[in-house]
Amino acid sequence: MFQNCQDLAAPEKYQLLVNGVVPRPIAWVSTLSEQGISNLSPYSFFSVASVNPPVLTITQVPARNRPHKDTMLNLLATKECVVNVVTEDTAELMNDSCADYPHDTSEIEQLNIETSVSELVKVPGVAAAKMRFECKLRDTVSISDEPAGGTLILLDVLGIYVADELVEDQKIQGAALKAVGKLGGNGYCKLDSTFEMERPTLA
Repeated sequence: MFQNCQDLAAPEKYQLLVNGVVPRPIAWVSTLSEQGISNLSPYSFFSVASVNPPVLTITQVPARNRPHKDTMLNLLATKECVVNVVTEDTAELMNDSCADYPHDTSEIEQLNIETSVSELVKVPGVAAAKMRFECKLRDTVSISDEPAGGTLILLDVLGIYVADELVEDQKIQGAALKAVGKLGGNGYCKLDSTFEMERPTLA
């Protein structure tokens, strides 16, 4: 089967992309509104854009009923967020926070999620998150204003929290993190099985 993207409607393209680009790490992004209302929302279009300087990227695809999600509105207003890494022990709470809460309602308060005070930003992190990236908004890039068009969000990483239990010889032990990945539809995956391959060198 070959699909020409020009012949596909947005839902068809979405289905192919989210089922083909897998697994995806999940950024569980906490923000504050100008009124101080906390917001917590997961994004699976998430990656590293740069190491020096450290920059993360998440992509917002707008909801059907509004052009911007609460995370974007809060970022544009206050410029700060915390990216919490989703792991096996926080996956269920993360999923609960996906519900379409009103803008003036805090997912953190509604779900009684314990938070942690951040070091460099005003936004709280999720206390149970074993890795947290404290970030400042660097830039946004609108890819398209069409339905399901994305906006790339670039975040400068100011500081990184890593739970002590994950660190051995000054390095993060990936198996101990137990990160959860996003698949298509309602699917998720665990890192139950991993393998290593040495990168080849040419003589």
